[in-house]
Amino acid sequence: MMDGYVSSALAASVEVGRRLGLPFHGPEVLASRSNVLVRLGPVVARVPATTRLLRPDVTDWMARDVVLSAFLAERDAPVIPPFDDPGPHVAHDLPVTLWHFTRHDPEPAFAAAEVAFLLRELHAALREFPGEPGEAGPVGDLRRALDFVDDERIHHAVHRAVAALPELPVQPLHGDAHAGNLMLTEHGPRWLDFEDTWRGPIAWDLACLGAPARAAYSAAADGIEEYVELRELFGVCWRFVVAARFPGRLGEARAAAEAFLTASRESPRSTPPGPPTA
Repeated sequence: MMDGYVSSALAASVEVGRRLGLPFHGPEVLASRSNVLVRLGPVVARVPATTRLLRPDVTDWMARDVVLSAFLAERDAPVIPPFDDPGPHVAHDLPVTLWHFTRHDPEPAFAAAEVAFLLRELHAALREFPGEPGEAGPVGDLRRALDFVDDERIHHAVHRAVAALPELPVQPLHGDAHAGNLMLTEHGPRWLDFEDTWRGPIAWDLACLGAPARAAYSAAADGIEEYVELRELFGVCWRFVVAARFPGRLGEARAAAEAFLTASRESPRSTPPGPPTA
């Protein structure tokens, strides 16, 4: 059953498809979590869902996704390219971006060394980006996410973690560079979802990976411990944002908070349950 986020995103996608002459009849919802993905024939429409709760004007993030993906695609970097008229288009007060539908393996098995190699290649390409991907990154999102968190201990943990971040060199990043955003297509691996891109330390993108891939990328990257903790807190706080959309998941969010706090007491860099898929 569709919730209001999915139904409104579907309506916006169909409206944009109608305007552009796309095959909008029989749309297929491919995903319905952070963003809703709707297939319209050879095109996939991307519409914000849970992210609408967190970001004051999610259109800006979606526009950066399009611009950066187009820049990388033009340079033959391994990314999913945007559609010819990608937007963001606005329909029913929602931004919609359009992407080429790409067939892929739904359960790819990337080795840690392969993910590390592909991320190093991506970082090299990103360093050439002349635009401004944004500066606030996960810290800005975390501060907004705290409005949804009802545990003051997590508020204090976030403030401590942000204050402890070291000064490091920065460059344009993917922003959410976990292996779930690496698609195995018939043309090989392709990165996607640059919505969270920002200009920050490489340590943040590495913190999005599992420990084996981090080690394969760099055995001694500066700031890894601090940014891994920030990533863990991001996962905890995101669960509270998800619970604002799905109230039945508030218990899951509170359990993740307790797991983080317990792990922090036992081992400063223990990893709590991963981020939710919504």
